[in-house]
Amino acid sequence: MFEKILIANRGEIALRINRACKEMGIATVAVHSTADADAMHVRLADESVCIGPPPATQSYLNIPAIIAACEITGAEAIHPGYGFLSENARFAEIVREHGLTFIGPTPEHIRMMGDKITAKQAVKDLGIPTVPGSDGAVSDAEAAQVAAGIGYPVLIKATAGGGGRGMKVANSAAELSLALSTARHEAKTAFGNDTVYMEKYLGKPRHIELQILADSFGKVIHLGERDCSLQRRHQKVWEEAGSPALNAAQREEIGAIVTRALEKLGYLGAGTIEFLFEDGKFYFIEMNTRLQVEHPVTEAITGIDIVREQIRIAAGGALEIEQKDVTFAGHAIECRVNAENPFTFTPSPGTITQFHAPGGLGVRFDSAIYSGYKIPPYYDSLIGKLVVHGKNRNECLMRLRRSLDEIVVGGIETTIPLFQQLVRDPDIINGDYHIHWLEQYLAKHGA
Repeated sequence: MFEKILIANRGEIALRINRACKEMGIATVAVHSTADADAMHVRLADESVCIGPPPATQSYLNIPAIIAACEITGAEAIHPGYGFLSENARFAEIVREHGLTFIGPTPEHIRMMGDKITAKQAVKDLGIPTVPGSDGAVSDAEAAQVAAGIGYPVLIKATAGGGGRGMKVANSAAELSLALSTARHEAKTAFGNDTVYMEKYLGKPRHIELQILADSFGKVIHLGERDCSLQRRHQKVWEEAGSPALNAAQREEIGAIVTRALEKLGYLGAGTIEFLFEDGKFYFIEMNTRLQVEHPVTEAITGIDIVREQIRIAAGGALEIEQKDVTFAGHAIECRVNAENPFTFTPSPGTITQFHAPGGLGVRFDSAIYSGYKIPPYYDSLIGKLVVHGKNRNECLMRLRRSLDEIVVGGIETTIPLFQQLVRDPDIINGDYHIHWLEQYLAKHGA
């Protein structure tokens, strides 16, 4: 096992990884920008190294500074968390070239799944169902023919995309040209790559993802699904485990397909296969080769520490649990608490004047904030994740309602009021929602 791990991230996820390391008896190194000198992950790690000024490009994305921090402190491995360098194949290669361990998948698999076209082709070859669409990149000349073949509406997507950028819907042939040019422009601006492909646009699908773990001995297990259908601009807001839309047979079916596929691929570490789910059918959309923001809901219903397993696998350990031993107890929901206006989503950086975390049975609040903490304006606005667990979904919703009324974050705006409304909405209570539901709800309520 590693003696010292460097955590190449910040905020709540850096703190989450630090906790797992401490429970395993592993020393930790925090890295930070000058803006994060007083951050909680810096305070609680065994050592800390300043790696640059506030902009992420000069600090948390500064690969030479992160490698130097490892060499200075004697850290043997790097955990990238999520975001930043977590899905950067070149970073994983550089870590390996310096004799260090990257706690994550191989650079080859990160690169394969990082491009939407190669990922789709790879999983298709492995037997995972995909959305009907172009076989690869589509030119403007080919687009009309492909669209006619799969039927309107169609979705234009950037191959290097993420976060909904470079993604446009064309409802008819008349809208196709503008959708293509807009998607290409957005993709070029955001990713430096204007290559796009096309898929059938599904009307009211759920966003279902499957959590997997794979060791270096060829064993792959899944930890069930998460429903991440409540989204705004393709950004997840609320996640559940398991999905209100799936039954045990569907879970077992897709779980078996995915684990067999990743065994063939020789995948290593934690990963998430994401699907659209409509009319009882699954359609692959992407694979995230990293820890997910919403991993705590899976931990709540399985009792498995996913970060601990990541570290054990990276150190060469075998999975100690068989698929038949994975059990799903109760229901869990996560709300992403952001420092934003709850309805316009305008960022709200500033100083937290009051803070009280909710507590009680089945309540977890993953956060690195504290009273007096000044939220910097340079990074993602996520300040905490409220996770509740109950014997069933109804108990979970009631516990979530109580927890949302109990939490106090003063001095800034947060998205808590939105969740206080959602948890009382009949559609949410009934589990009757899809990936477009939240944007339609916000449109009705003036956001």
